[in-house]
Amino acid sequence: MNLENLTTVHSLASQYDVTVTFFEDLDELDLIEVITVDENYYIHHDNIFKVEKIIRIYKDLELNLEGIDVVLNLLDKIETLQQELIATKNSLRLHY
Repeated sequence: MNLENLTTVHSLASQYDVTVTFFEDLDELDLIEVITVDENYYIHHDNIFKVEKIIRIYKDLELNLEGIDVVLNLLDKIETLQQELIATKNSLRLHY
């Protein structure tokens, strides 16, 4: 597998001052995807933004993993509702 778009979990753990098991737990809850290559753990660069968001929630709000899952689900619902509201406003503009 090509490793150029991957970052090691170990380097992220030390960069963000969390444990490697934190990432493993996030993977178990399907909050992030951890890729295993030759017994090393990696995160794809496309998922770094989500990892940073999770770590901010974890540290700033001092939430456990289940709480993080709830917050992420609520944020997704808010985003969906905002998109629906924009689509509805655009539709109304066409009719008036």
